[in-house]
Amino acid sequence: MENSELLRPTEGKFAAIVVCWLLGNGCLFSWNSMLTIEDYYIYLFPKYHPSRVLTLVYQPFAVGTLAILAYKEDRINTRIRNLFGYTLFFISTLAVLLLDLVTSGKGGLGTFVGVCIVSGAFGIADAHTQGGMVGELSYMLPEFIQSFLAGAAASGALTSALRLITKAAFENSKNGLHKGAILFFSISTFFELLCILLYAFVFPKLPIVKYYRSKVASEGSNTVSSDLAEDGIKTPRVNEEGKLLERKGTKQLLLENIDYAIDLFLIYALTLSIFPGFLSEDTRSHSLGTWYALVLIAMYNVCDLIGRYIPLLKSLKLESRKMLTIVIVSRLLFVPAFYFTAKYGTQGWMIMLTSLLGLTNGYLTVCVLTSAPKGYMGPEQNALGNVLVLFLLGGIFAGVTLDWLWLIGKGW
Repeated sequence: MENSELLRPTEGKFAAIVVCWLLGNGCLFSWNSMLTIEDYYIYLFPKYHPSRVLTLVYQPFAVGTLAILAYKEDRINTRIRNLFGYTLFFISTLAVLLLDLVTSGKGGLGTFVGVCIVSGAFGIADAHTQGGMVGELSYMLPEFIQSFLAGAAASGALTSALRLITKAAFENSKNGLHKGAILFFSISTFFELLCILLYAFVFPKLPIVKYYRSKVASEGSNTVSSDLAEDGIKTPRVNEEGKLLERKGTKQLLLENIDYAIDLFLIYALTLSIFPGFLSEDTRSHSLGTWYALVLIAMYNVCDLIGRYIPLLKSLKLESRKMLTIVIVSRLLFVPAFYFTAKYGTQGWMIMLTSLLGLTNGYLTVCVLTSAPKGYMGPEQNALGNVLVLFLLGGIFAGVTLDWLWLIGKGW
């Protein structure tokens, strides 16, 4: 451990927090871009329910890929895994941009199939980056996970803001929706390229990152070897008595944290059963007109981001495992609340309800993912992070499937 002891554990902390925020942003920026231009896709593909179908295509690839990666987590090189994920995001975003340019913004089944293929690629990329990054950051500082998750939420807020700006800028011009979409995906493509460069050349050079990677290697992890080798850092995976360190298996970690896993599943199953499909297609027309769905999505994203910063105040952070579960289960009351608000309420009530949905989603996500890894060795924290993200994505998959139930009695 001589090399790691020379590194100061706090040096580069602020830079690492900023980079984590940007990497979290890039983890979902492309996908949120596709979700946020739902008004454009509804215009292009009015018969195919794009806001629901694209999410339904995305999720099996995300969950299936992450299940494999979580099972083989201890044998997968983290650096290669995350770089592959961000590179796939970049290529896929560029592909959807080129598809839109080649077809000149025309709809049709062929174009829709192409967009669905890109959506599936986003799911594979998400499984690599989200599971890989949460697992890696779990053995570092809780602030890093919080910053990464806040960045992921910020991607929704930023894409919503960009969508509102582009809609306002091109609303009265010819092919305004098409021009706005082109600008949108051009920005997304550039940002994904930035994330590749940040993870490849900036993040691994930060002293605090080197310190934690050296520490987790000394505890038995094989997943950080390539990054350490590049810096000439070699750490034996033994304890003070010279014996190899043993870590708990993934199954045991899951059993010890099954409540946290179910919590994450329930958070996202509930949220995605309402957002974005129900908000996009199942609310009545109001004075905001075509802006209504965009405003709802924007309010959700902004409040989701705010919720992820609340746990930074220790007095407001919920850490009791029992209370977390009680609060998360109580969110099921959102289902009847949204149903009756959509049927009888005004747009003000719907905006308020959507804001609460986003606020609780972000807050509870951070509380669970920063509390669960405590008390474990680095390799175990990495494995647990992957398992928890798997349940998170499983909840999203269940949510987008349940979202179709809102269509019962409406022609489906």
